[in-house]
Amino acid sequence: METLVESSTLQWELHDEPLEERIMSIFSEQWALPPSLHEKEPPRKRRRSDSVQSPLIAPQHEPKRVKIEKIFQHSTGQLALPETQRVLLLHAMKEKYRLEEKYEMPKILHPEEIIVRTDAIGLNPIDWKAPDFGFGIPQLPCISGRDFAGTVVLDAKKASRINTGDVVIGISTDYRDLRKSAFQEYVVVNEFNSCRIPKNISQTKAASLGVAFVAAALSLGICCGVDFSSLMEKNKGPDLLQIVRSLSDGVLPKDIAAECLSGINSSERPKRGDWIAFWGGSSTTAIIAAQLAKLCGLKVISIVDVEKHGSKQFGRVVDLLVDSHNPERAINIVRSVTGGKLRFGIDTIGKITASSLSETLQTTSDDTITRSHLIGLSGVPKENKEGLAYHTVPIKLFHEVQSVGESLMVWLEKLLKDSEISLPDTLVLPGGLGAINDGLDMMRRGEISGKRLVIKS
Repeated sequence: METLVESSTLQWELHDEPLEERIMSIFSEQWALPPSLHEKEPPRKRRRSDSVQSPLIAPQHEPKRVKIEKIFQHSTGQLALPETQRVLLLHAMKEKYRLEEKYEMPKILHPEEIIVRTDAIGLNPIDWKAPDFGFGIPQLPCISGRDFAGTVVLDAKKASRINTGDVVIGISTDYRDLRKSAFQEYVVVNEFNSCRIPKNISQTKAASLGVAFVAAALSLGICCGVDFSSLMEKNKGPDLLQIVRSLSDGVLPKDIAAECLSGINSSERPKRGDWIAFWGGSSTTAIIAAQLAKLCGLKVISIVDVEKHGSKQFGRVVDLLVDSHNPERAINIVRSVTGGKLRFGIDTIGKITASSLSETLQTTSDDTITRSHLIGLSGVPKENKEGLAYHTVPIKLFHEVQSVGESLMVWLEKLLKDSEISLPDTLVLPGGLGAINDGLDMMRRGEISGKRLVIKS
C-alpha cells in the first residue's frame, strides 16, 4: 500500500498513489558527459574487494537485452549529466539540512562505480537522529541518506549487468564516502551494490527497501548462519557464511573478521523448523528478515505493540504474534511456546529490549548444548550469559566484499521479480530534496509508524 502526502502550508492530505508502470522502447544514444567526469584520477591502492569473487555464485549468462527490458524498468529519456547538481548539506550538529545549488558533481574513482540520478529517496531514523544526537556524521559539512532509487546515467567502465538507463535501487552502506550519500541529485554507486527494479514495483516502493534488506540478509546469513542456497531453485540465494569463510586471508576488514569467521559454529546453524524471534517485529528490517527466514523454513515469532501493529502483522509470515506491552509476560509466552528451546533472536530497538529478548533464549553452561545467538541492530546487553553469543551485523561486508554485495543484489532482483517478498507500506512526500526536512520533522514527531517515508523527486 502506498499513500501520497501533499504539502500545502504544512497541511497534509493522504490519498492513494498508483504503482508506476514504466514500459519503454529500446534504443541507444550518445550520453553527453561534462569534462569533469573524464578527468584522469591518480592511481589508487589495490582494494580488498578487487580480487574477491564469489565461490558460489557463478556469472550467469543473461538473455538478450530485449528480454531483460521486459522484466526490469529501463529509461530511454534524456540522461545527459549536468555540470553541477543540488545537494542537501548538514553544516552543524542539531541544525537542519540546507539545500545547496550548483554543487560539484561526484566523480567516478573506480571502474566498478556508476552514477545514478535520484528519483526517490527513502528516509531512515538515523537521518534525523545522527544530527540531533551527534553520531554517524563522518565530517562537516556532510551529505546524508542511505536509501534511494533512480536511473543510471553513467555505467561502469568494467563489464556489468547494470547499464545506462536501468532503473535501480541504490544502497549507501559506505556512509563515509559522501559521493555515495542519497541526499543529492546524482549519486555514485558500486555497480555490485545496485539492484535493477522490475516493472511490477514502483520506484517509491523500491526506495524503502535497500538498507533494510541488506541488514536483514546479513543478520540471518552471517550472524545466524542461515543458508539461503538451501532454497528451491526459484528462490535460491547465496550461502553468505560459506562465501566469507572461503575468502583469502586478509580480505575481510579486521573489525568484522571475527564476526564473519568465528561468530557461529557450523554445527550451530539453524535447521528447518527452528524458531527465530524478532523483538521490534514491526520495523522494516524485521519484516524483511521474517520473510527471508520463513522462505528458509524457520518458524517466526514477532514481538510488537499489538495495538499499533497487530493488524498488519496478522496473516503475514508470522507464526506467533506476541504483545510487547508487558515484557515479562512476553518472555514467558515465548519460552512456553518454544519449550525453552529458542536459539535465535534479532532485536531492532535497543539494549533494553535486547536484554528482554535474551531472556527468551535457551542458555546453559553445558558445553555439549548448542549455543544461542542474539543479534542487536541497535545494541546488545552489557551482561554476558553462558551459552549465548551476541552479534553485531557486519554491514560493511556489503560494500567491501564484491562477492557478498553482488550475490545479495542478484538474489534481491529475483525475489522482487517473482514477488517472493512483500515490501513495507510507504508514505510518499513529493518535493524532492526540498521536502526532506519536512519529512524528517514528521519522523521526529513520531508521525511515521509501521511504514516508510519516501521523498519523490
